[in-house]
Amino acid sequence: MDQNQFGKIRSGKVRNEKPRYGNAARSMIRGLLIALTAIAVTGIAAAQSSGDGELKFKGGIGVIPVTGVAANGTVNLNVVRGVNPGAPWRIADLLAVVGFNGHIQVVGHGLLLASGNGIGTNAGQRVHATLFCGAANTATAHDSNPAGVPLGADGDFRIDDFLSPAVPATCDSPVLLIRNVGGVWFAAGIPRTN
Repeated sequence: MDQNQFGKIRSGKVRNEKPRYGNAARSMIRGLLIALTAIAVTGIAAAQSSGDGELKFKGGIGVIPVTGVAANGTVNLNVVRGVNPGAPWRIADLLAVVGFNGHIQVVGHGLLLASGNGIGTNAGQRVHATLFCGAANTATAHDSNPAGVPLGADGDFRIDDFLSPAVPATCDSPVLLIRNVGGVWFAAGIPRTN
């Protein structure tokens, strides 16, 4: 601020001056706002379309084979969508994405036996994924290769396969089970609903 302007402020003689920028500055600001709005709309559309046509599962639940014992001593097995449970297993983490073209990618960590003399080991198991679509009593099963992939010594595994039969356009009440080659389930994926 020069001395002349400082003197005007002290004396109260500052008059309201219009900015010197004019129409060019207003046009530039307007253009910038339009560009930012377009980028925001494009980003929102891209974020919405990236989730279309996919089911996602984040986190996993290890199997607890028994849900209870009836008063008469009958053991209630933890049967899910008609699939019997394995022995107790735990899983540290699971992330799965299923495209409606049938492509499935699953990354699992720490799928290990949680009981018996083999506790904390992979028990030499191979696993595959089964996606169930529909209500419990009428669900359809869609399997990755039943020959499965081997569990690492630390219980880590990766499935990159296509489900058969083909996944329907909509999968109501999705349930993802990680099963061994014998068909029993060891872990389930937690559906991501956002």
